[in-house]
Amino acid sequence: MIKRHKTAPDIFSYSPYWAECYGVAPFLPTSREEMDALGWDSCDVIIVTGDAYVDHPSFGMAVMGRVLEAQGFRVGIIDQPDWRSPDDFMRLGRPNLYFGVTAGNMDSMINRYTADLKVRNDDAYTPYGEGGKRPDRAVIVYSQRCKQAYHDVPVMIGGIEASLRRIAQYDYWSDEVRRSVLVDSTADILLYGNAERAIIDVTHAIANGKSIDDIVNVRGTTIIRDLPPGGYTEIDSTRVDWPGKVDQIYSPYEYIPEGKCQTGEEDKDDDVMPIRVIPAPLRKGEKLDPEKTYIRLPSFEKVSKDPVLYAHTSRILHLESNPHNARALIQKHGKKEIWVNPPPIPLETPEMDGVFDLPYARIPHPKYKKARIPAYDMIKTSINIMRGCFGGCTFCSITEHEGRVIQSRSHESILNEIEDIKRKVPGFTGHISDLGGPTSNMYHLNCKDDEIQASCRKLSCVYPTICSNLKTDHSPTTELYRKARAVEGIHKVSIASGLRYDLAVEDPEYVRELVTYHVGGLLKIAPEHSEEGTLSKMMKPGMGTYDRFKKMFDKFSKEAGKKQHLIPYFIAAHPGSSDEDMMNLAVWLKKNDFKPDQVQTFYPSPMSLATAMYHSGKNPLHGVTYKSENVHTPKDYKERTVQKGFLRYHDPKNWPALRETLRVMGRADLIGNAKHQLVPDEEKDQRTPRRPSKAKPGQKTGASHTSNRPTMEKNAENERNQRKSNKASGNGAGANRPTSPRPAGSKPAGKGGANRSKSKGSPARRTR
Repeated sequence: MIKRHKTAPDIFSYSPYWAECYGVAPFLPTSREEMDALGWDSCDVIIVTGDAYVDHPSFGMAVMGRVLEAQGFRVGIIDQPDWRSPDDFMRLGRPNLYFGVTAGNMDSMINRYTADLKVRNDDAYTPYGEGGKRPDRAVIVYSQRCKQAYHDVPVMIGGIEASLRRIAQYDYWSDEVRRSVLVDSTADILLYGNAERAIIDVTHAIANGKSIDDIVNVRGTTIIRDLPPGGYTEIDSTRVDWPGKVDQIYSPYEYIPEGKCQTGEEDKDDDVMPIRVIPAPLRKGEKLDPEKTYIRLPSFEKVSKDPVLYAHTSRILHLESNPHNARALIQKHGKKEIWVNPPPIPLETPEMDGVFDLPYARIPHPKYKKARIPAYDMIKTSINIMRGCFGGCTFCSITEHEGRVIQSRSHESILNEIEDIKRKVPGFTGHISDLGGPTSNMYHLNCKDDEIQASCRKLSCVYPTICSNLKTDHSPTTELYRKARAVEGIHKVSIASGLRYDLAVEDPEYVRELVTYHVGGLLKIAPEHSEEGTLSKMMKPGMGTYDRFKKMFDKFSKEAGKKQHLIPYFIAAHPGSSDEDMMNLAVWLKKNDFKPDQVQTFYPSPMSLATAMYHSGKNPLHGVTYKSENVHTPKDYKERTVQKGFLRYHDPKNWPALRETLRVMGRADLIGNAKHQLVPDEEKDQRTPRRPSKAKPGQKTGASHTSNRPTMEKNAENERNQRKSNKASGNGAGANRPTSPRPAGSKPAGKGGANRSKSKGSPARRTR
């Protein structure tokens, strides 16, 4: 079957809604008083968000609000509401069309907890950086409160938290597979990814009198069905190699509609086309219409009990992520079906320009007065030039949210935004802090051929090697940098987004431009690891590529007369990483005179492939069976802290544990004071080493459902009781050993559960 590159109507081609007569609001209203000042009697759409309202194109609520405003709708904002009752959700009155709910720019759980499940004390998206201003699992809580406030008003959920939970997903904080957030939130529809197309389609449909229950086939949406639609062909996701000897292998995805008997007979209905079921892999050469085909995933009940099926499901989801060839997915949850429509068609450059050219105020709402919002301070003079990422790093969720197809803005639009910053940002000094996005150097890098792209199902365009069909010419980016520096009043343009150095080395002129003009002494890059075994689980290039880039970096720095350094980032305790791998990485760090200060421990974010490895012990980068490769993942407290300690081999607090580990590994030769040795011997220890400080018990976050958050206070109490018990039994060794702070109901260590540390962990520094 010929694959075709799909297109969609321009998002600005719709006839505006009648309320366009009200014009553009200086800020989207957050109170009835502001609505009155605008002459509004009501809002058509009310967006509920876990972030403070900043009218800036880097904040999702502002983008969605301004996009809908440009379509003629009146949009209000309820920012960081008091979720303990429905009262605050009624502050703008009843919306005419629907509530739009988002947790904010970050997942509320990652925003609140470190990789070691310790409560963070701050929140960068809140005035003064105050923590605890949003509930855990904010999408669920906000959606339920909206339903309580106005039970008959539709609720639409979106943003990264909802997007990454559109099907059954492993939840690190409860150590279990949870249902689709669409089920738990009681919302009516879920929008995933960058949702401009979907939100415009759905909003106009509702405004034209269509019931939200009848909006079933909009790309980029997920809905709940009672039954699959008629006239489709159902494909079993794949055949699984069941362990052990069995008499007959049944499809683990067999679907029998409610009310049907198992005799093979079907109810006859002349108005409903039957569903054709293909339980086995397609025969070679068999052609199916992708528009009338869906793939049945293993049910929530099956994946929640079987980690191998979970890994398989994760793999299928990622293989069906290309908007030009993806098919709809279906997954049974009890008596209901979760239906995931194919991903949205990426925005074209004129559409991207239109979204970013909307009349953003570019500052926080005036009601915050002089309150500092850390996230705004960080991005107020930065510019998004593109979206998407084709890197496919398994630990990252950007691809699952934004997709692999790069969507780029024009030079003109970006330069206009620089002028906008000059006019609107208070105290602007002439420094543009970033021209980037998920990565700094994928701007306008796309597949060379639309037809090839339309048929591709690769998980990465750059691993294990750069695809021959990928454009690697960075000249559009290099030209953009030169134009930006030439803008009157601009004294400096920094590049702060992550750099794909494996792509950069393909264009030395780009590296020269970057190093000469846009590096302020230090350039952060992310090799993530040095060992091939772990890198293969990350889908990251080997250190040979890093060495090539470093030679270029040093050469061009010298030519520019600048003394500059690379700052590499690494991850500890990633699936596939052994103590030996971390030891070798530490040796590499010492050899290259790197002494990392802040280090990252692997954080299993929802829906990422590495999270599937973490939960299942299988590798979904290849076909998954019960006999396929097992992936070791550091989970218990001791192993995770030792691996993290290897990254900070220079910290005296880590020396005792590293010595013990090295001796067990038979590598005592790395203990000593010689230059090639990793940690000094005992005589270098401090005479009175500081005792590790005990972490404070996690504080309540106020979420309305206690089962939806880590019960850290209870864990702290259990730890105290355990120490008392150890003391009473004379077990002194056990009394000093940190115990697992796992949420209630999770698996014990040694039975597949993670023995996570309660000690202080570094916050997630980035999503990729």
